[in-house]
Amino acid sequence: MVRSVDSLLPQIAADVGTTVGTASIVVTAYALTHGTVQLIIGPIGDRMGKYRTIALACVLSAVTVAICGLAQSLGMLAIARLASGATAAWIVPLGIAYIGDVVPYERRHQVLGSFLSGQIAGALIGQAAGGVLGDHFGWRAVFFTLAALFAIAAALLAYELATNPLTRSADGPGTKPRGLFGDYAAVLSDPWARFVLLVVGLEGGLMWGVYTYVGADLHLRFGLSFTAVGLVVAVFGVGGIAYSAAVRPLTAWLGPIGIARAGGAIMAVAFLALAVQPVWWFAPAATAAIGFGFYMHHNTLQTVGSQMTPRARGTALGLFSSIFYIGQSLGAALGAPVMDRYGAQPLFVISAVLLPALAFWVTRRLTLR
Repeated sequence: MVRSVDSLLPQIAADVGTTVGTASIVVTAYALTHGTVQLIIGPIGDRMGKYRTIALACVLSAVTVAICGLAQSLGMLAIARLASGATAAWIVPLGIAYIGDVVPYERRHQVLGSFLSGQIAGALIGQAAGGVLGDHFGWRAVFFTLAALFAIAAALLAYELATNPLTRSADGPGTKPRGLFGDYAAVLSDPWARFVLLVVGLEGGLMWGVYTYVGADLHLRFGLSFTAVGLVVAVFGVGGIAYSAAVRPLTAWLGPIGIARAGGAIMAVAFLALAVQPVWWFAPAATAAIGFGFYMHHNTLQTVGSQMTPRARGTALGLFSSIFYIGQSLGAALGAPVMDRYGAQPLFVISAVLLPALAFWVTRRLTLR
């Protein structure tokens, strides 16, 4: 859902009679609501029940995504994308919060690692499938296919709600209603929760904010075509898939603390390789390593985030996800003048130094708790 429209922009632009740059508003519109609505979803999920809320979000997403396929103008499509971003944004953070409610903490790292595999596979397949379906059946078919998948997911979730008592179990300790401000006060008054939110914001900026410029660096420094750049950058997802396949033995071998520290070290080596590589051939291995290392570190943070405020878990995970988005945006914005003046290499070096430091900082605090 999130990445499937990227490859459709030329088709959409040609169909509505505008430029690709102007058509990119449909990507921006989705990201705007997808990131901001997460600030309010937690309290609602805590009250309605997280599983039930996810099922309802899938129903609403099936409708809003189908409307995208029916849009007859760029303005209508942008509005429909705003709506679909607002409905789809509920699923992942409340999914993590639900796992936090029903899976014991000692098993949660492995379960969230498996959960991540769905996110990673979706990002990879969505971008590729969007282009394939668009080429053969037109861009509207992509939205109708996604809407159908949301409808199927909603039906399966509804079946589980009807037959599986675990989906209707209490959301966890301390779920007595406190009101919207009470939920946020419960999270933000906790020093540990504030620390975790700070760390995930920094992680978003240092990783995704800087990774934004990998493609531009390969094109400007080595003259790679945009097709080649896209393939190299997409190898990041292969590293993520490799991590999700290895999460169980890694957890048994290193534990969450060791996994996070190793992830920071792997990202450091990979970003340093991007900074000093004499030829572009090193880039695919480096981007795969960044994907592997990032998910090692981020999965530990997600596990910690799922437990930082159990009495308002949905609110906490909504904030966690939103701060992560904000960190990415700020990282890219702060890196832009450096990129324009000095190129991407200084940014890669900054991430190579600070990401392992961040991993050590958070794991050090974890060991002291």
